[in-house]
Amino acid sequence: MPHKIGFVVVSSSGHEDGFSARELMIHAPTVSGWRSPRFCQFPQEIVLQMVERCRIRKLQLLAHQYMISSKIEFYVSESLPEYFAPYQAERFRRLGYVSLCDNEKTGCKARELKSVYVDAVGQFLKLIFHQNHINKYNVYNQVALVAINIIGDPADFSDESNITSREKLIDHYLGHNTEDPALEGTCSGKSDYISPLDDLAFDMYQDPEVAQIIRRLDERKREAAQRERYDDAKTLKQAIADLQKVGERLGRYEVEKRRAVEKEDYDLAKEKKQQMARYRSQVYGRLQLHGLVDAELIRRPLDLPLQPLVRSNSPRHQQPTLSLPQPEERGTENQFADPFLQEKASSHPLDISPQHCVVDRSPPAAGPPPKAHLESLPYDERPLPATRKQPGAVATEPETRDTDSSEPPRAGTMGEPEPLTEKALREASSAVDVLGEALVAGAYSKTWSHREDALLALYKQLMDAPAATPKEDLKSTLRAAVFLTRRAVRDIVTPVFQASLKLLKMLITQYIPKHKLGKLETTHCVERTIPVLLTRTGDSSARLRVIASNFIQEMALFKEVKSLQLIPSYLVQPLKANSSAHLAMSQMALLARLLRDLGTEGMGFTVDSVMRFAVRALEHREHKVRDSAVGMILDLYAQHRALVLECLPPEESATRRSVLYKTLFEGFATIDGRPTDAEIRAQKRAATEEAEKRKKEEIKALQGQSTTLKEMQAEVQGEEREAAKAESQVYAFFVGRGATPSQKKAWISITGSTVLC
Repeated sequence: MPHKIGFVVVSSSGHEDGFSARELMIHAPTVSGWRSPRFCQFPQEIVLQMVERCRIRKLQLLAHQYMISSKIEFYVSESLPEYFAPYQAERFRRLGYVSLCDNEKTGCKARELKSVYVDAVGQFLKLIFHQNHINKYNVYNQVALVAINIIGDPADFSDESNITSREKLIDHYLGHNTEDPALEGTCSGKSDYISPLDDLAFDMYQDPEVAQIIRRLDERKREAAQRERYDDAKTLKQAIADLQKVGERLGRYEVEKRRAVEKEDYDLAKEKKQQMARYRSQVYGRLQLHGLVDAELIRRPLDLPLQPLVRSNSPRHQQPTLSLPQPEERGTENQFADPFLQEKASSHPLDISPQHCVVDRSPPAAGPPPKAHLESLPYDERPLPATRKQPGAVATEPETRDTDSSEPPRAGTMGEPEPLTEKALREASSAVDVLGEALVAGAYSKTWSHREDALLALYKQLMDAPAATPKEDLKSTLRAAVFLTRRAVRDIVTPVFQASLKLLKMLITQYIPKHKLGKLETTHCVERTIPVLLTRTGDSSARLRVIASNFIQEMALFKEVKSLQLIPSYLVQPLKANSSAHLAMSQMALLARLLRDLGTEGMGFTVDSVMRFAVRALEHREHKVRDSAVGMILDLYAQHRALVLECLPPEESATRRSVLYKTLFEGFATIDGRPTDAEIRAQKRAATEEAEKRKKEEIKALQGQSTTLKEMQAEVQGEEREAAKAESQVYAFFVGRGATPSQKKAWISITGSTVLC
């Protein structure tokens, strides 16, 4: 049955610092993967060696969201020595290539998981990356690969087509048919079935420790099904489904924790760590309560490797093709063969012998080629140094890692700070003359604890300075201290930044007043440090932004600084339209707080300067900054109506027809107690509707009157018709009776009719 095949990275054509190809050997939610060097030459290539010769069935690639290669080619080879021979690229057999999407539809926010089904036998896999897709995020024209997964079967060196496997012979004699429809979709029903637990998507979204527990439970489920313990299999199946949700949740917590560490939000990182520990403990407790796992299965991630490079049920597992070291050498090689895996290790519940652990965690033990032979290879074809380390040379590696300059050592790791460089000596020459080279060297040290100690030592030195010291010496010391403080304010390490603020506060509120150095020195302190402090209010770390903003507000209210009115002039400098959102929001919030504290009457702020700042902020690209500017203008309008209106564009300007300015003037109307434009429109709409209603009622009344008139007219006409009929009848009576001429004459005079019947 095809399964995940472990591999090691043999060589790569290059990588960006911190994104080595060795990252591809780990599958976890937090891995970064491999990235090519910036502005590299194409094509780039990576060579992988699988732990055993196998038949590759499936390849899975997880591409980067914007560092995307346009095409990736695949080559396979049988053996390493042939690859190391000069100019033997033809030893690799080309399998084909895949094209990757340029990711424009998703805005370069999603990663493409590409699966390729192949059928090739070999032990070495080469990937060739071609030119990258162009997009606005990939400014260095790099290509990257987040993860790669190889799925296949172990392959014998002889012709496998002529060999009937032991499992097939057993099934043949037992009468089992692997094509039975009842077994369709199961592990035993299909020889080419690939478990979902071997899929790359499973490992990339699961907590590594939980993923290993799920694999162990899956093995127990299959064993229970084979032994016809179906109740146990059903329980294990449900437990696996629940654990997958748990693993995804823990993986998400781990990503959030890493993100908080990158932003130096250590409070959030600690909270996420404790949240993960509580949730993990709760889940493991339930598993143990139901007897699904034992105590030895649940171990911390640092005790065991992340990925099982060789499965315990692999037919090739009992006879690995790679040569193994002697038993006495095994411990050292297993411990240090791959420092990268040591640092990112996780739990591994499979019971593997020490011999198998060496196969899983170390590169192939084939002897390294001669040095002269390696030097004859092109640079891009040389293997990574980690694959050529000797057991004797590995013993010194822990000390080398402990003193790695990429991570600043903590306090106590080094006795004295390193000496100043020539550039630092030239830059800090005046401070060295006053404070001494030892203290300045500590302030310039690469170790943050030395920098913090130097600032605290300077703080103590200035606090203990005697009052009888000459004024010139005191001023020189102050200028040197301000120089070091200004440099420390830029420090990204929070303890050093806080120590610099502590020193600056002491200089302004204690050192200068104590020695009566005057306002000129206070002005120097503020003017040298406030621009850098304002820059730190736009820091990516929320904690540092808050600390810097609070200190600027506190410093503006110092009685020594408040009378100078210096800080308000820096705060009302107009924002740039493309300035950082963090910087703009922090400056807006700080200005709003100081306006409430200081007002606009003789404390450095004027309505004109604040309005110029706020009107410029209305043009910022961030809507939060624009909304804050609207709120600030409304607050000012409540106190200074005429002055605020003078600073706004004229009424006929096209600017005032924008939605933002309409909102602003509606706020003005609300403050004045006048109806807003929306309210006026609503009133007009209501009046129009009322007039239309009255008109309809009048029309309805007129229509009713018209109907009444028509009815009355019909009645009158009916009465007239009745009267005429009666007259006709009377006349006929008289004529029929033979009326005399005098009677006829009288009838005609009465009726006025001469008609005879």
